Amino acid sequence: MTDKPFADRIALVTGASRGIGAATALALGARGAHVVLTARTAAALEEVEERIHDAGGSATIAPLDLIDGDSVARLAQAVTERWGKLDMLVLNAATLGQLSAVPAIDMKEMARLLTLNVSAQAALIASFDDLLKKSGRGRVVGLTSSVGRRPRPYWGLYGASKAAFDTLLSSYSEEHRGLDKVRVAIVDPGATRTKMRERAYPGEDPNSVKLPEVIGDRIAALLAEDFQTSYFERVE
Repeated sequence: MTDKPFADRIALVTGASRGIGAATALALGARGAHVVLTARTAAALEEVEERIHDAGGSATIAPLDLIDGDSVARLAQAVTERWGKLDMLVLNAATLGQLSAVPAIDMKEMARLLTLNVSAQAALIASFDDLLKKSGRGRVVGLTSSVGRRPRPYWGLYGASKAAFDTLLSSYSEEHRGLDKVRVAIVDPGATRTKMRERAYPGEDPNSVKLPEVIGDRIAALLAEDFQTSYFERVE
């Protein structure tokens, strides 16, 4: 098997400036994909882009704020004009928000979190659907959390956003079943050494949980497989 299984393929990774997003982008770049990197911070994206280039890969940065209603459509137009297709879409960007009891949820915080964790994801799916179909082998991977499937005290807001995201992505998957070759997977990374994890569990020993590279490599491997749509996996 070639060590560049994704040669000539275009991948878009959201939240690619650090953590699981950066690790996934690096793994895809190492396997030959041209990776479009999106996040809000240009400097951090440039660092990931440089690491991909130093490893012999290729990448393009696209700094943007997914909460900006027009940013996703502009990105899709740019991808259309340059490549005319999208082979892989990794929906990684999300925000934790404040962990609190449900009666104490701040409504402004809720609106902001749901905009990024749900509405922006719907916008990404809508904007890139045609490009994924033009790939002939379009693949979508969404990153989720166990709190969306198993509610936990004080995680109501983030958990609700992930439950909504899972339902949105699963419905999109079923809408493609049997009609074309677009396939969708949802991956729960489990306990992983990220900034979000550090915020949620400030007293945890970071060495007790797996590195983002474990998840990035698994996502890249999954994207190389011929998985069935609506696939779900939790990485232990």
